Amino acid sequence: MQREEKQLDLALDAIITRVNDLKQSISNMIVKLEMEHETLNWPTFLDNFALMSGQLTALTKVLTHDKCPALRNLAVLPIQLSQERDTELLRITEQRVPQFSHDLAPDYLRTKLEPDVEQRMMQLEIKAGNMTFDMAQKQVSAFNKVMNHVWDIVSKAREEWESESGSRTGPQQTTSIGDTHLLVSAVSAGKSLKMPVPQGQPGPQGMMGQGRPGSGPPGGPVGMINPGQQQMGPMGKVPSGIKTNIKAASQIHPYNR
Repeated sequence: MQREEKQLDLALDAIITRVNDLKQSISNMIVKLEMEHETLNWPTFLDNFALMSGQLTALTKVLTHDKCPALRNLAVLPIQLSQERDTELLRITEQRVPQFSHDLAPDYLRTKLEPDVEQRMMQLEIKAGNMTFDMAQKQVSAFNKVMNHVWDIVSKAREEWESESGSRTGPQQTTSIGDTHLLVSAVSAGKSLKMPVPQGQPGPQGMMGQGRPGSGPPGGPVGMINPGQQQMGPMGKVPSGIKTNIKAASQIHPYNR
């Protein structure tokens, strides 16, 4: 009996030591996140996280060691309940528990569910007991159908992801050499860029405002010119309307000359 108690004391001391180290590391991490968040870098955060991970691994090894007794088989019982303030209890619990009274003992040493949760569990058990076999089979079938559908979606997504990963022989290309050459030639030599046409100069189809001789507005007589529109001659002068008519008449009646 004394040997078992000695092993229990040693195991508890080792567990308390590991838990205190882990608690200190978590406290330091919280302090850094709150006070040094502006200067905290990612490597420092990863180092602290790796430290906590190692401490958790060490605590797990202590709990799973052969010499560590099965703590789940042990029960914790209060030696004394008091309504007065206990300074030693405050020191042990880091100012969290001022006294171990009749009201706090069931919460800290609870081995059963809370009354509300326990009542809810009893209601569910009664409902499950009153359910018929056919209703239970229908619900099980519906649940299996939903789970199979989810499984198919996950399996399809996994196959697509594996096929995409297998088809990639190298890093994904994010640039185009042809587009780069076109951009360089456009910036350096102006290739494929349209030159702006200055305003007031004629376009490639001739001067603006010229029309076919003898053409007029839609529905008007032949030979009429729109108001404000004059026909230009070969030398850039506007011919007179009378000379044009006489010339036309001489061409029709040559004997009048």
